[in-house]
Amino acid sequence: MLLVILTSMQAVFNNSEKEPYTVVMPGGRPTTKEASFLGNRIAHARNSAGLSQNELAEKIDISRSLIAQWERSAIALKPEQLLALSAALHISIDELLGKKPTKRGNGPTGRAQKLFEDVSLLPRRKQERILAMVEDMLIAQAAKQKAS
Repeated sequence: MLLVILTSMQAVFNNSEKEPYTVVMPGGRPTTKEASFLGNRIAHARNSAGLSQNELAEKIDISRSLIAQWERSAIALKPEQLLALSAALHISIDELLGKKPTKRGNGPTGRAQKLFEDVSLLPRRKQERILAMVEDMLIAQAAKQKAS
């Protein structure tokens, strides 16, 4: 139990539980603004990486309040800031910006790719034999190029 006594403009605290005052204060005032799309992406990536705002700020050498501002407000980041964020969060800038990967068209595929797709459908033992032969051929080709 915490007892506060006010005497002539002086507060006296009496903690009768013999424990230190350990109330965890929140990191700041709750925002009333809706987070921007980029802000949500940054916060999601940060949480997925298991980082607090403080930890992320330390990794990219900026203040925690700037991370909070990026997550809360619709602001344009500089390219070097995006690079630093993507590196610290171990994601691509496209992923950070929410860009979906472009799908390849239904055009013709290369012959080697088509052959390896067919090989991938074979039983594992046959795949291993074919890959071992291909690896041997690649090694021989590399040795031949090195010799000439």
